[in-house]
Amino acid sequence: MGHFNASDLVTLYGIVQAARERDVAVIVGVSEAERRFIGIHELVALVSSLRETKGPPIFLNADHTHSLSGALEAAKAGFDWVVCDFSSLPFGQNILLTKAAVTAVKALRPDILVEGEIGDIGSGSAIHASAPDRSGTLTTPEEAGQFVEETGIDTLAPAVGNMHGVLRSMLCTQARKHLEVARIRAIKQRVGIFMTLHGGSDTDDGDLREAIAAGMTVVHINTEVRLAWRRALEQALATQEDEIAPYRLLAPALAAVRQVVAERLALFTEGESQRSI
Repeated sequence: MGHFNASDLVTLYGIVQAARERDVAVIVGVSEAERRFIGIHELVALVSSLRETKGPPIFLNADHTHSLSGALEAAKAGFDWVVCDFSSLPFGQNILLTKAAVTAVKALRPDILVEGEIGDIGSGSAIHASAPDRSGTLTTPEEAGQFVEETGIDTLAPAVGNMHGVLRSMLCTQARKHLEVARIRAIKQRVGIFMTLHGGSDTDDGDLREAIAAGMTVVHINTEVRLAWRRALEQALATQEDEIAPYRLLAPALAAVRQVVAERLALFTEGESQRSI
């Protein structure tokens, strides 16, 4: 499934419209900062309203939640999924905090999906000058197995060559991020649960197809959505100097977001038929 972050109404509507055009389910993700900006209860109300009209399922995910209180807040508000991300902490502490979050959230909402994350893929949807060497912090099958067994998570987000954001060099070249597909396959064989690929923006299409075939269940796209939003808005402001109606200036941004999401959904659903596990 495709997971796309929404930061405002434009990105939310663009994501949902693309999913409806392709008639596929979609996950709308909102980080802690995005939840603060839009409003956590407002988000749930908006998605609930969109679900009332005919169309494929829309799931709401509390992306990269770094505290138990934040996870419980999302569960109480009505989110379908929560990512309990303590991956910046030492492995043992990550296990303890994630396990505590799973226990607390499931006690409140047994139906909600809880995701845990291990390894280092950086933080934030941003444009980076260079990529640090994270080869020593990639997830191993052994770590993944221990983490899943001890925490009881529903979904695992490993570090397999993926990275949040994009490199500045990628914006002016055809360079793309690449994944360690063999590592994905080995981790999937070890844990046997849903797996999520964070930091999927500007990843090589072939790598994404192979990752899905190897066992990735969800692919996160955020930076690509934000770049499409900004570029389209900048062009609208530059070419419509006398326009002051926000809905007219933002219309190209909505269309750009919808196109990016539709293209990624087409790739993901194509790859789904190749899944080996």
